[in-house]
Amino acid sequence: MKKTILSLVLCLPMLLLSQVNGNQKKVLMVVSSYGKDMGASRPGYEFDEFSQAYLVFKNNGLTVDVASPKGGKVESDEYNKEKAYNQELLKDEEALQLLNTTRTTASINPSEYDAIYVVGGKGAMFDLPFDPSLQDIILNLYNRDDTVIASVCHGPAVFANVKNNDDYIINGVALTGFTNVEEELFGKKWVKEFPFSLETKLKSRGATFEQADFMLPKVVVSNNFVTGQNPFSTAKSAEAVVQSLGLKPVTRELYTDENSVLLIQDILDETTTIQKGEELLTKDPSNYDMPLIAVYGYYKILASDDDKKGLLKGIALVELTSPYFFNENLQLLLAKTFVSMGEKEKAKHIANELISKELLVDKAEDLLEELNSIIDN
Repeated sequence: MKKTILSLVLCLPMLLLSQVNGNQKKVLMVVSSYGKDMGASRPGYEFDEFSQAYLVFKNNGLTVDVASPKGGKVESDEYNKEKAYNQELLKDEEALQLLNTTRTTASINPSEYDAIYVVGGKGAMFDLPFDPSLQDIILNLYNRDDTVIASVCHGPAVFANVKNNDDYIINGVALTGFTNVEEELFGKKWVKEFPFSLETKLKSRGATFEQADFMLPKVVVSNNFVTGQNPFSTAKSAEAVVQSLGLKPVTRELYTDENSVLLIQDILDETTTIQKGEELLTKDPSNYDMPLIAVYGYYKILASDDDKKGLLKGIALVELTSPYFFNENLQLLLAKTFVSMGEKEKAKHIANELISKELLVDKAEDLLEELNSIIDN
């Protein structure tokens, strides 16, 4: 009798585990096969996006398979190995094995999966929209109940050619993805070679395209579709997949770049003041990616043209991080922006600071000479 009870006790964890595994949701992550030489020859998938989404799925108990059009080892674009999520993924042997031995999309039985998550990256524009096997997988999930069809950044390009009978499956669906504005600001190297403009194409297929300001987080859930606008939307879009599958996402600490873009978003939306932003940065600078906030300010200035309000917000973001991150090129742009706004004293102050730090001395002196001539006139 004692032996029987002991056997049951010993077997109980395995029985429970088999029950859990039997109920586990299964997601197919898809990445581009197009990449070569870390994006130097051909752009690939976005490693940041893969790592963040994979970790969300893994930490929420989902089973993950990885597929690509050609199968085998896939090449990402260049990425920062120091990012917390990339460091974590690079230590995950199972995840690396999945990337080194991706399954071909042609070998996938879509009925085995509850969700698909298409990772972005510029490579996704070149091969994913034209993969008939991938289209079949998506259509299978589309025509089943309680499934999730998800993608992020350039990943929604995969929907461009998928039809259910004579209708595009995204007709009437609210979506987001990498926007035309983001392409104009950040995609200049490859955008001319893309087969189409992502935002324009999705709209032409009948989708309602939603977007936040450039490179700020945006996740759209519509019917059984989940889409994220850009890399900074990845973790939240993956959590939206978990939630759409009927699970409650586990609590996690936000990454520093997530904290940073959320702070940027709050400042631009004026739900947080610059003063409050200064307090947050002073309280715990390690929670924020200072270069990211500063560079966002730089692009906000460039994108604002004659929009004075936008210019002021871009300036505020650069100035907010100046005590922690001083970049001479950003400061020179700031000075030139002040000149265009008639703020000559502020421009002179920056130019003199650059000279005192022996940074961009010739350009700073030229700017001072320009300012003096304006004052003389």
